[in-house]
Amino acid sequence: MSLNLNDKKAVVAEVSEKVATAQTIVVAEYRGIQVGHLTQLRAKARAQGVYLRVLKNTLARRAVEGTAFASLGSDMTGPLIYAISDDAVAAAKVTHEFAKSNDKLVIKAGNYAGKALDKAGVAALASIPAREVLLAQLAGMMKAPVAGFARGLAALAAKKGEGAPAVAE
Repeated sequence: MSLNLNDKKAVVAEVSEKVATAQTIVVAEYRGIQVGHLTQLRAKARAQGVYLRVLKNTLARRAVEGTAFASLGSDMTGPLIYAISDDAVAAAKVTHEFAKSNDKLVIKAGNYAGKALDKAGVAALASIPAREVLLAQLAGMMKAPVAGFARGLAALAAKKGEGAPAVAE
């Protein structure tokens, strides 16, 4: 069913709003995927906070026009599904994980912070741990020297405590 002009403007405005705050966009061809599998992909995307939508390519080109994602315009051909996320790795992770289990979803391109990505680039972005994991790793690294120093002091105190005579109270 074709959209009238007002509907098209509404779609472009909605997608432009998502693109304005996005860090990553991944474009994938979904030709031949069963509806049930596409529903599973949408559910996974929703759980990760990824905006996932099938769009007319001309409307998607208009939405990214004049943004850091404008370079994706040349890759917007064929039946495509667009994954847009505010999180740097969420869109890449969701589409890459689903593409590993379903060979009918073919990742065509992506864009992270204005840098064009090919299929391998999207896979590399998807392999980065989530923000929470990276923050936990950073906290562990920052805590390690202090914890080591405290263990050293405790060992030194225990060693000195063994050689000293017991004090009567």
